[in-house]
Amino acid sequence: MNIPVVYEDDWLLVVDKPAGLLTIPTPKNESRTLTSILNDDLEARHLTYRLHPCHRLDRDTSGLIIYAKGKSFEKKMAELFRLRKIKKTYIAFVQGNLKQPVGRINSPIEGLTSETKYKVIEKRKIFDIVEVHPLTGRTNQIRIHFKNLGHPILGDTKFAFRRDFLLKSKRLCLHAERLEFVHPETNRPVILKSALPKELKDFLIKNS
Repeated sequence: MNIPVVYEDDWLLVVDKPAGLLTIPTPKNESRTLTSILNDDLEARHLTYRLHPCHRLDRDTSGLIIYAKGKSFEKKMAELFRLRKIKKTYIAFVQGNLKQPVGRINSPIEGLTSETKYKVIEKRKIFDIVEVHPLTGRTNQIRIHFKNLGHPILGDTKFAFRRDFLLKSKRLCLHAERLEFVHPETNRPVILKSALPKELKDFLIKNS
């Protein structure tokens, strides 16, 4: 499987995950995940280090994901995430039109503080294109927060029912577009971007 590499150095690998692929196995212990594909490739090339995901993307979400080359560097990246020093930007297509073009969602998830900033970057007839910045990293945070607003992400079947909405999408319309952080080894800024995948571009053309 061809996984696009967006960035690589001696310590990190950043790839562009396609939708429909798990980052790591669930309790069902799936054998084929993004992590297994990448590490199988290392083994085939006789490279001795292992790749460790520094964060997660849902199976249905596409976009940028950071891997550390080795466990010790994973710990350094985990500290950046803990201190909220890694800025993540997502693009989401949400059902309906948001009343506030710019907003901040503060609602706990499983009893934990959760915060998401958003900005509407384009309004369509029955959906909005939104730039999203999760300030915390709860599981399914963006999906839950927009569902709680009454504007679930298009294509979401986990937190919304397709039958409740006029506009439908074959995939979840959520893409991890941008990552920004200061590299913990080189101290240089790293700014990475991933273009919308073809299926999301096609959806926008179809529903222009």
